[in-house]
Amino acid sequence: MHKGFILLNCDLGAEEYIVDELKQMQNISNAYLTFGAYDVIAEIQTEDQKGFEKTIAVIRKLSRVVSTMTLNVISR
Repeated sequence: MHKGFILLNCDLGAEEYIVDELKQMQNISNAYLTFGAYDVIAEIQTEDQKGFEKTIAVIRKLSRVVSTMTLNVISR
């Protein structure tokens, strides 16, 4: 199992729309509105790194997403 997070900046007023879209995606386990440098944070869980990368690519193409930062969790 691969886990990570994606932090998103959205168009003004699109935050709730983005969270709703993320919550409908198969590999998103949680999505939250946040205050601070980023508008939304989502937790991603996939079977492997390749699936993780595909999920990130889909998220980055969502309408009204301005920028993202991806954080991969290191398994030990």
